[in-house]
Amino acid sequence: MAQCTLQQIKTGNFLTLLLLSVFIPCHVEAQLSAEFELNKNKYPESHIVRLLDEVVISVALKNDEITIEQSFTEEDLYLDNSATYGSKRALNFSAFFELNSVEATSYEFDNGKYKAYKVEDFIEKDELDNSFHDDTKSLNFIFPKLSVGGKTKLQYSENVKNPRFLSPIYFGDFFPIQKKKVTLIADKNIEFRFQEFNTEDFDIVFSKKEKRGNIIYTWELSNVDRFKSEANVPTYKRVLPHIVPIITNYKIGDKKISVLNDVSDLYSWYYSLVKDINTSAPDPKLVALVNDLTKDQERDIEKVRAIYYWTQKNIKYIDFEYALGGFIPREANDVFNKKYGDCKDNSSILYEMLKIAGLQGNLTWIGTRTIPYSYNEVPTPIVDNHMILSIDLDDKTYFLDATGRYLPLEMPSSFIQGKEALISKSETDFEIKKVPVMAPETNYFKEYTELSIDGKELLGTSKTELTGYYKRDYFVQLEDEDTDVKLKAYYNRKLRKGNNKFLVDSISETNKFEYDKSFIIDYTFKISDYIKNLGDEIYVNLNLNQDLAYYKTEEDRENDTEINYKCFYDYKTSLNIPEGYAIDYLPENFSLHNTYFDFDIAYENVDDTIIYTHQLKMKFLTLNPKQQKEVNAAIKKAEKNFKEVVVLKKQ
Repeated sequence: MAQCTLQQIKTGNFLTLLLLSVFIPCHVEAQLSAEFELNKNKYPESHIVRLLDEVVISVALKNDEITIEQSFTEEDLYLDNSATYGSKRALNFSAFFELNSVEATSYEFDNGKYKAYKVEDFIEKDELDNSFHDDTKSLNFIFPKLSVGGKTKLQYSENVKNPRFLSPIYFGDFFPIQKKKVTLIADKNIEFRFQEFNTEDFDIVFSKKEKRGNIIYTWELSNVDRFKSEANVPTYKRVLPHIVPIITNYKIGDKKISVLNDVSDLYSWYYSLVKDINTSAPDPKLVALVNDLTKDQERDIEKVRAIYYWTQKNIKYIDFEYALGGFIPREANDVFNKKYGDCKDNSSILYEMLKIAGLQGNLTWIGTRTIPYSYNEVPTPIVDNHMILSIDLDDKTYFLDATGRYLPLEMPSSFIQGKEALISKSETDFEIKKVPVMAPETNYFKEYTELSIDGKELLGTSKTELTGYYKRDYFVQLEDEDTDVKLKAYYNRKLRKGNNKFLVDSISETNKFEYDKSFIIDYTFKISDYIKNLGDEIYVNLNLNQDLAYYKTEEDRENDTEINYKCFYDYKTSLNIPEGYAIDYLPENFSLHNTYFDFDIAYENVDDTIIYTHQLKMKFLTLNPKQQKEVNAAIKKAEKNFKEVVVLKKQ
C-alpha cells in the first residue's frame, strides 16, 4: 500500500550514493594520485570516500521570527568506475526547503595535479514522485570529466521555512567519511534540545561556546567506516548515528515563546491546521449515503464498519504534497464529490460520515514502522508521516486507515503495528496510544490437502483458507489478475509446493474480496517427477511446504531484519497408500518451540492413509543480529526434518 506523507522531507545525495554500491569496480591503467592509492588500500570494498562532510546551520531572530539557513559542503573521492554513474546528481527542494545557491566542481587528476571543471548547466524539474500533486522540485546537473580517482565538491545552501522542520544530522552513511563537522550558530535567545540516536559507540567531539550574542554548537567526527546496506532493514534510522536538533522555545524580550518544547506544542500546531475543516454543512448526498449505510445497523460498531468499508472501497487513494497542503485535510464534501484523496482526506471524510451517524471519531497522527522515534523523544513533524482516524467503542480503540483496502475494522494497517498514535480529543486535549501488534493466529494460512500417487506424479486436491494480512495481500495482488491465464499463473506462483514442476489444474475461489470472511481457494494440482521409485519401494517427501526456510538470514548480516507481520501456517496432508503397498518407514514427530517461532511436524497412519500435519507460528516482527543467529541455528535444526521421507514397500 502506498503511504500518505505528512511532511516534505529534504532529500540529499544519500540515495544517489547508495545506488553506486551496486556497481562492480574495475581497474584501469591511469595515473592516479597518492591520495587515491591511500584510500583505495584503506577502503578496498568502497566505491567512494567522503573526504569532507560539513554542515553549517544558522538560526537567527529577525523581526521577532526565527530564520534558518543551512549550508552544506561535500567532497568525494571516487575509487572505481562508479564515478561514471556518480557524475549525475540532483538536489531536491520544496516550499519548506528553499534552495539558495549551488556550486559544483569536479576534479580530474592529470600530470601530478588535480584540474578543476566547474558545473555550468543546472536543470530544474518537477518531481511528482508517487504523488498526484507534489511541490518538490529538483535541480539536476552532471559533474564533467569525472572518472576513477576523480573528486567532486558540492556546496549549496537553503532556507528552512519553518523552524519545526530542522533535519536530523547524520554522522555515518553507506560510504566511509573521513571528516564530518556540524556547526550550529544560534541566537542565544533560542533554546534547543539535541536528541541523540545510535551515537554511543562513536567518539563525537562536542563543544559549545557563546560569541557575540550567539551560541555556537559544534560536533566533529573523523574516520567513520561505511555502514552495510542490507535488505529488509526496518529503517536505517535505527542504525546510523544521528542527532535530531529541536528548537524548544525562544525569547522576545521577557516573553518566552514555545516552539516544540514537548508533545503538547506539536499537537497545538497540528490542531491549528485541522481545526477549521468541515465547518460547512455536509453535502445532502453524503448525509443520504450515511443514512442508507447505517439504516439497518442497530449497534454502533456495525455502523462504523459499514461507513469504514464504504470509504475503503469508494475513495481512491492519491497522495498530495504541497506546502502545508501536506498537513491539512481537505473538506469532506470535496473528497466525497471527487472520490479521491490522501490519508488526511480519507480521515476527513470518515470523521464527517461518523459525525453524521452520531458517532465521534478522532483525527489521529501516526508514524509508520520506518520511523523509530516516540512522540516524547522527538516531538517534531519527523516523528510521523501518516494520518488515520481512531474511534473508541466499548472500551476499545479502533484504528481506521481508509487509504487501504480489505482491512477489517479490527485490524490496523500492518505498517503501523506497534506504533504510537497521537489522537486528537479537543483543542487542548490529546492522547498517545500504542497500536496493537496482531497475533500470529490473526494472519492465518491454513491448507488441507489430499494426495495420491500416479507413477512418478503426485496428484493433489487442496483447500486453502486465508485470513488477516495474508488475505489482504492476496486480494491486493489479485486485483490485477483479471484473466484466466493471469489467474492461473498467479496461483502457480503463490501456491507452489514440492518442486518447480508444480502445476495448478483447476481453481475455485470463495469469499473473494470479502472483508470479514476467510478467503477460500479450492484447487487441484499435480507435481511431475516428484515420486522416487527404487525397486519395490516408493519414496515420498510430504514436506511440500517449507516456509521456515524463508526466515533465515545471512550469517554475516550486520543489521536488524523485519517482517511485515506475524503469521501462522497450518498444513494437514493425507496421502492415500497405493494398493498393494504398506508403510515401511514413517519419520518421527518433531517439535521445536522458542521465543521466535513454534514448529511442529507429525505423522500418523490411519486406515491406509498417512496423515501429515505441519504447523509453524512466527512470533516476531524484528530481529537484531544476535537474535538472527539464534533463529538461524534453530531453523537449521528444524530444517533437517524437511529431508525426511515416507517409505512405502510393495507387499
